[in-house]
Amino acid sequence: MRQALRSTRPGGNVGFVGVPHGVAFDGQELFFSHVGLRGGPAPVRGYLPDLIQRVFDGRINPGKVFDLTLPLEQVAEGYKAMDERRAIKALLKP
Repeated sequence: MRQALRSTRPGGNVGFVGVPHGVAFDGQELFFSHVGLRGGPAPVRGYLPDLIQRVFDGRINPGKVFDLTLPLEQVAEGYKAMDERRAIKALLKP
């Protein structure tokens, strides 16, 4: 987020979807940079059950979104791998 804000020209805008975690920036710095910041939540929960079912049924190929596949029993390892940046997204299979 910080890189996007600092690389935007004065008068430009940065847009985002979802809520970035662990990002802090100086509101005064943003104000005087003349960069607009626009964003909002990503209502993932509303779409997730249908999309997950489509992935499991083979109707949607998630492509390179998931770079780690683990059995459901290893959910903790999936979160750990994402936290340690060893994986972008973990796919858990029943």
